[in-house]
Amino acid sequence: MTVQSTDGDIPHGRELSISWLTGTVMTGLTSVLLMGAALFVSFQGQDTFSTAYEALQIANPPKPLSPTNLLIKTNRVRPVAKPKSELETIEATIKETVDGRDIIKKQPFSRLRATLATAATSLSDDVPAYDPVSLIASTQPLDADSNVSTDIYGAEVEGEVSIKLASLPLTQVPPRAISDQVAADFVRTTVEGAYVEADSTALAYAPTDATIHELSATPTDAMITGVAENVTAVPKTTLPGQGLGRTERLLTLREPSSLEETLKKNGFTPDMIAMINGTLRNVYPSTNLPAGARLRILFGPSRSSESLIPYRMSIYIHDNATNKDRHAATVALTDRGQYVLATEPPQITFPDEDTEEINVANLPSIYRSIWETGRKHDLDDDTIKRIVAMYAYDLDLNKKISAGDSIEILQTPPDANGHQDLLYVGLRLGTTLKELFRFRTDDGKVDFFDPSGESGKRFLNRRPLQGGGVVRSSFGWRVHPIFHKRILHTGVDLASKTGTPIYAAGDGVVEKAGWTNGYGRYVMIKHVNGFETGYGHMSRIADTTTPGSYVRQGQIIGYVGSTGNSTGPHLHFEILINGNFVDPLSVKLPRDKSLPAQYQQQFAQTVAQIRDLMTRDAAPITVASN
Repeated sequence: MTVQSTDGDIPHGRELSISWLTGTVMTGLTSVLLMGAALFVSFQGQDTFSTAYEALQIANPPKPLSPTNLLIKTNRVRPVAKPKSELETIEATIKETVDGRDIIKKQPFSRLRATLATAATSLSDDVPAYDPVSLIASTQPLDADSNVSTDIYGAEVEGEVSIKLASLPLTQVPPRAISDQVAADFVRTTVEGAYVEADSTALAYAPTDATIHELSATPTDAMITGVAENVTAVPKTTLPGQGLGRTERLLTLREPSSLEETLKKNGFTPDMIAMINGTLRNVYPSTNLPAGARLRILFGPSRSSESLIPYRMSIYIHDNATNKDRHAATVALTDRGQYVLATEPPQITFPDEDTEEINVANLPSIYRSIWETGRKHDLDDDTIKRIVAMYAYDLDLNKKISAGDSIEILQTPPDANGHQDLLYVGLRLGTTLKELFRFRTDDGKVDFFDPSGESGKRFLNRRPLQGGGVVRSSFGWRVHPIFHKRILHTGVDLASKTGTPIYAAGDGVVEKAGWTNGYGRYVMIKHVNGFETGYGHMSRIADTTTPGSYVRQGQIIGYVGSTGNSTGPHLHFEILINGNFVDPLSVKLPRDKSLPAQYQQQFAQTVAQIRDLMTRDAAPITVASN
């Protein structure tokens, strides 16, 4: 072949055009670069290389949009949640014993009612990885330094009143106003500790005004409640692996607040806040936000973590004269990670209540959502860890929440060191409410129990390995991946890396520890009441795990491997009850601890009193309200 060619003529068969060759090579290189860029974006889970056009829009703004529009290609309204977030102070008159004296005084309590966070932000970036076994230590009973009293006194008092019991002189005995039978019934119900509404004649010695407040362990007033069922929020398309999407949050400040604190509670890091303050210095110099101000925050995926980060933030100030919200300033995130001034986003009509767009693919796990919600409301990490641990044995915390799930918390007010005692937690997931109440026994131990008097901790851990593993094969009939026959899978396969520690699911005695056909290296532990647990395919069995040895819940007994009939590293975990295999993830397991019968009456009174506190109106001074 030759590179010689006649100008202007079609090249002959053995002639080559330099122009044609250059064009072909350039076309090929361009195609390779474009394909490489597309693959890079796909593998990184990103949907764009640059900041979204909507976040830095400087062209003519389009016509107003509805508050549910995120400028995402769809012909359906996206799901919208109305987040509820209230941190309130409530007051009650309580009775406590100090140095042998009964004292009645007003006691403030801190009550939190909040919907679980539907988007994971930087607030929960540094939370510890979910490991159900490591949470065991956080569920141990507490040694109470002080006896936190929730013993609510019937009448309201001002200040502090000391009570002294003394015999009533016979000269001051009032004339009989009730019958012997009524008096006998009243004494019997008092001795039995039944907190019910008494007959009006039984209160002959007490004033009949509104200061008398009786608590009932068994409510006598009928109450009709309703629950929204069979309602599902589904986006137009939800494909596996489509990555994090965008979500927009609308906030209204009910009272004056600093811009820094408000942003910190909504997923902005200190570095982000510093950049925003510097950017807003010339257009919005104030660092405080007045009551009625609104924030409009657009969140999007981060390239460095699995969290949503703020793409755009707009401030609106309410004008009382015109009763309208005036746009004050907008900042948006650039490709270089800087917040710069941007024009006002497309106008919307702000709803009366705070709202948040919901992207079903964005919903965090129960575990991370509790952390996100707790940090947003300034709960300390030890309290959040204990709340998570109390539910770790009853719920799959790796499961995603649903929009509208909520949590309620009751605490004592902060002491001089800022410490608060946790009194009550109520976690509502869908239509199910799981409640745990603080209770102190005579030995000074404090633990949390459900309304029936059972602790939140389970007798056995359902996922006994570090990190909990990933369910690869569940219990039941299946086609075996090696033998290709339909046989019963007697346990659940929890995939994890080779060498991951495996823990004893509960206290017990090791029955087997060695090689077993099919299972590879296998350990079986015998627990009380006919329960047994098996652990298969281990790469190595711990030296202390020998037949006849006693193991404690959470003790390392081996390490994940792929020995025996296995297609990859995982733990085959099984539970047997009286020799019969059951599903480890769904079988109902006994609680680790129940209150003795001697405390049932006192515990029922505590439950009634805490529920009364949760329904009381807040004190005039509100700690925070968003």
